[in-house]
Amino acid sequence: MKEFETKEYKIFDIFNNQWGVVTAGDLSNYNTCTIAWGSFGTIWGRGPGKGRAIVTVYVNPQRYTWEFLTKLDTFTVEFFPPEYRKALGYLGTHSGRDGDKVAAAGLTPKEIAGGITFAEANLTFVCKKLYQAPFERKNMAEVIDKGFYGDWEPHWMFVGEIVEVEDKR
Repeated sequence: MKEFETKEYKIFDIFNNQWGVVTAGDLSNYNTCTIAWGSFGTIWGRGPGKGRAIVTVYVNPQRYTWEFLTKLDTFTVEFFPPEYRKALGYLGTHSGRDGDKVAAAGLTPKEIAGGITFAEANLTFVCKKLYQAPFERKNMAEVIDKGFYGDWEPHWMFVGEIVEVEDKR
């Protein structure tokens, strides 16, 4: 395992150009969903050069994974080589409520530092949850509220301190 700050992660590129997944639970009961929204940064004395960096992910409460994220203290964020794009597309269009979507996508779950990752992932961040909260419509610019959400319930933000990294790139 490598410390976050020992490697260049192209933080402005990774969420934008690679699909990732966020996972919460243990091998006996977990769920994962595809994410395209996220960020790395510093807050509350955490960040590169200050011990640990943070990762923030955004998940809609309609997603089954949201239930796991709100209840548990650890989550993982994984990124995959391009050849897994179809599998991640499957994870993003099917619910874990309806069956084992991970097996259907052809991925292999494995334990990592109190969380779950996948053997096929080439980059995993294990995160200790520091904060969670919903976006509130009253605080959104109208262009976001009306143009993006419409009748949808807004996303929740999950901020986690990166406590371990598995980098197989």
